[in-house]
Amino acid sequence: MSRAEPGFLPEDLVLDLAARDLYLSVVAQGGWVKSAEVRSQDRPALVRLLELGLVRGLPGGAFYSAISPRAYLGQAVWALRERAAGLLQQAEEVPALLDDLAQAYDAAPRRIECTGTVETVQDRDSIRHRIAQLVADAETEILTAQPGGDRPPDHLAWAMAQDVPFLRGGGVMRTLYQPVARTDPATSAYAAAVTPYGARIRVLDEDFQRMLIFDRAVAVIPASADMGSAAFVRDPTAIELLVELFERDWQRAERVAWGAPQATPDGGVVTDRIARLLAGGLSRRGIAARLGLSERTVAAHLARLREEYDAETLFQLGWLMRGAGERGAAARGRAAGQG
Repeated sequence: MSRAEPGFLPEDLVLDLAARDLYLSVVAQGGWVKSAEVRSQDRPALVRLLELGLVRGLPGGAFYSAISPRAYLGQAVWALRERAAGLLQQAEEVPALLDDLAQAYDAAPRRIECTGTVETVQDRDSIRHRIAQLVADAETEILTAQPGGDRPPDHLAWAMAQDVPFLRGGGVMRTLYQPVARTDPATSAYAAAVTPYGARIRVLDEDFQRMLIFDRAVAVIPASADMGSAAFVRDPTAIELLVELFERDWQRAERVAWGAPQATPDGGVVTDRIARLLAGGLSRRGIAARLGLSERTVAAHLARLREEYDAETLFQLGWLMRGAGERGAAARGRAAGQG
């Protein structure tokens, strides 16, 4: 019989190490022991063996005899089955106990403007509340695409509290970030914390649609450029299209060993992406919105680029970087032609 561990059996059925060792000692001595030969420090273990039925006192109390472990096994199995039956009975009673709460929850107003199969939520607090409801109600799968990666730590803590129970319950969760997420400590810590539970998180160095999809039944997408409102979509055709977009992006995304040293590259990845967007004509605010970073973070990267390129203005920096990009592309083209 293997050693029982806490949590494997109910406390009153656990065979602890001291009791196990005393039992083996009695068996080694021929299967019985005189009461007078039991040491004082072994008395608690003897009492435990008597409780479990692995040792039985002989008439007169002068001897103790070892009993087959199969008797203990039968007792343990019987006790566990009895408790399992009780738990099943309780499980059948719980829905009735919570029926009035469930009805109140379903009937509660959601503060949502509904138009056919699209529901529009107008403020951030209501959006977070509604998403929390969808996470709590999700049964099988959550797909999320989160451009950027500079997410507030309190949002990530909230997400952690929501996501871990879902994953523990067997749910599937896949998330897409952009590479900047790998340089954000809070996001990297979140990813490293949820991946052991089965979450899969990749990064894609492209622009992609922000979305959340729950059980392929409800999708959440931005309803305004400033993310101040969101559309909750229930149309099957629209959701199927959004899932196809997500799967297309997922296949091109890069796997990351979150929590490993190589999972967090230096800030050069972020700076390069900011440089490309600046060269493409985006403003500081536009870059921040595109990458999901704060304007202060973008400004710090741009300050380093201005120093590197010796540019006095952002316009000059963008022009210089655009020229550098064109020269680099031409050089690559010549190299390809020579090859």
